[in-house]
Amino acid sequence: MATPETFVDLGFARVDTDRRRRCGIPEVVFAEGKTPEEVLAIGRTILANDPVLLITRASAAHYEMFAAEVPTARWHPRARCITAEAQPLPKMTGTVGVVCAGTSDLPVAEEAAITLDIFGNRVERVTDVGVAGLHRLLAERERLEACNVLIVVAGMEGALPSVVAGLVSKPVIAVPTSIGYGASFGGVAALLGMLTSCGSGVTVVNIDNGFGAAYAATQINRLLHTASAVRSAES
Repeated sequence: MATPETFVDLGFARVDTDRRRRCGIPEVVFAEGKTPEEVLAIGRTILANDPVLLITRASAAHYEMFAAEVPTARWHPRARCITAEAQPLPKMTGTVGVVCAGTSDLPVAEEAAITLDIFGNRVERVTDVGVAGLHRLLAERERLEACNVLIVVAGMEGALPSVVAGLVSKPVIAVPTSIGYGASFGGVAALLGMLTSCGSGVTVVNIDNGFGAAYAATQINRLLHTASAVRSAES
């Protein structure tokens, strides 16, 4: 049973101030559908209790009101994210790769990259390596294999995660995007293609959910970071 100290009731939102203790990551604000005033109040509450803040699916209007009170806030327009860091989280060992099929997929890929960065991951971006020009991907294989986890973002038919999974020994988190012509059905074609991937070990998140992929990758990377620290302490 939650106690009053584990959340702050703002009337329109109950802000979880205990999330970082339970889950290792502070609560994140999903700005879409919220007014700038609501986002400011929620963000202010999180920053009063946690060293970092991430606001996803934000608009310029959200940022303008937020930055007026929190001058250190940063606006990431392509990712549609706002970040603020009173004290950056320590960087974990190891790298998470964000692999983007095409330039049109970059908004989703950047949402993943910004999320990874603020949560203490080192990020390796590999852009425009879709299957229409497979040689571009093959040229990056060593960089991909050097990462602990790979987030692979693709629209259209969504084939890229399957190809990547067949090239590397690392976990692959696939993100379908809503990019594509009519029969892509707003990302459903890519989603179904990724769910039926012949590449072993491909995990799939929802359409355009770069944040969700980055959250999962952070958890995997943290496990590897902790295991590495334990081995170092024992040696």
